[in-house]
Amino acid sequence: MAEPVSKKTPPPSPSDSAGAVHDEQAPLKGLPANVTYTGLIARNKRNSAFLILLMNVLITCFCGAIGIIIVAFGESADTTNSQQQGLQVAPLMMGFLVGAVFGVVIAVIATIWSWFGGSAAILRMTGAREISKPDDPRLFNVVEELSIAAGIPMPKVYLIEDPAMNAFATGRDPEHGVVAITTGLRKMLTRDELAGVIAHEISHIRHYDIRLGMLMATLAGIIIFAADAGTRVAFYSAMFGGGGGRSSRGGGGGSNPLAIVIVVLAVIFAILAPLCAMLVRFAMSRQREFLADAGAVELTRYPDGLIGALGKLGGHRQPLQHVGQSTAPLFIVNPLKRAVRSGRHDASTVFSTHPPLTERIQRLRALK
Repeated sequence: MAEPVSKKTPPPSPSDSAGAVHDEQAPLKGLPANVTYTGLIARNKRNSAFLILLMNVLITCFCGAIGIIIVAFGESADTTNSQQQGLQVAPLMMGFLVGAVFGVVIAVIATIWSWFGGSAAILRMTGAREISKPDDPRLFNVVEELSIAAGIPMPKVYLIEDPAMNAFATGRDPEHGVVAITTGLRKMLTRDELAGVIAHEISHIRHYDIRLGMLMATLAGIIIFAADAGTRVAFYSAMFGGGGGRSSRGGGGGSNPLAIVIVVLAVIFAILAPLCAMLVRFAMSRQREFLADAGAVELTRYPDGLIGALGKLGGHRQPLQHVGQSTAPLFIVNPLKRAVRSGRHDASTVFSTHPPLTERIQRLRALK
């Protein structure tokens, strides 16, 4: 592996970096000495499989909980039950089973869709268009040289017609990788800064972050959508089903205490599950931004390029137009309006999609 350049040494061009593909067994700068790219990629694949399984289980249980809540509200709104049996365990378990089966089906369909069509959907949502080498030879050269240095196929290059400054990578694996950059960022960066940003995005592709990020965005979105849909169904069931029916039956004194406990737990889980899904996704996104920064330095051997680019991104106040909460974690910095216009790129909370810019820059400076 090439040694990092000193401060007095002119920065290598991307073509210099591309001349030597990095040793996959070499230690990764900024991480413990026993962490190599091969180990990092293998760990990311294992973590991806585990988190996807976890999110699918969460969706299944969440939909089951919604099924319990709907059955419970339906029972409370039923004025035709003259026996006044109240809540019973068996109908609730049937509601859980139906909801869980529905959740499994939705999770499987969403995972398959995200795997084969998620990347194209993200590119459409952001308004990105594919460009060829004659459209921007310098950008293509940088992408090509850094992908050679990373030892991966050259990703497709997309441009987002937007004065905002940002970039992201997507695709399910390095063979289907995509790098997208806004016209605003493309115009504002020097060649070394551009190489730093592209190296960051290629590191995401190389580390298989793009696959996990895309799947997590889809599955977390399903939980949030199901939470909203389930809440509305339960609300209208109680509102239009005659919620006063239970009081007319003397409060449903025949309710099974275990059934009441099950309903309470289902409500708590239904409230916490979407929050937990978002927190897991945001924590994962923050950690992998640090790893991609370190990977960019490995490819360019010049931390100042990415440092300069991050400094310009932090000082920019033009938000990206076609972006939502679901796609925000994919970008190199938070693209949302409230973060960009208020300059909150240094915010550090459990709800932050990206780590603080100042901390990222400090870590990069430590790699010189």
